[in-house]
Amino acid sequence: MPKSERSVPEPVRVPAPDGLLLILSNLPDAAVAATIARTLVEERLAACVNVLGPCRSVYRWQGAIEEAEEVTVLVKTTRRRHAACCERLKALHPYEVPEIVTLSPEAVWPAYAAWAIAETRQGFGGREPG
Repeated sequence: MPKSERSVPEPVRVPAPDGLLLILSNLPDAAVAATIARTLVEERLAACVNVLGPCRSVYRWQGAIEEAEEVTVLVKTTRRRHAACCERLKALHPYEVPEIVTLSPEAVWPAYAAWAIAETRQGFGGREPG
């Protein structure tokens, strides 16, 4: 199949620890989600956080079936920043047991991966010192 006809881009081969990861979490409302999203990006723990529209969650909590309207966030980070990003998300999350699920994409558009890696680097202008 010619390269132009592929529907999925070739995976980016970025040496560890700089692979791209996607963290999924549900939050109680858009205001909390926006605050957490801004904090993670400002602190360079995430390159981007998508705050999605409300969804209905049905789950079992302490023996009872519960339902709640929640807001989903998709957090784009790197393997290098993943642990710190999860710890910060946990600290900011208002739930007793926060949903923090990490997915490892099979393929990432090369230019997007390079941008995300650059934006999560610590230091001046997205570059690590040294």
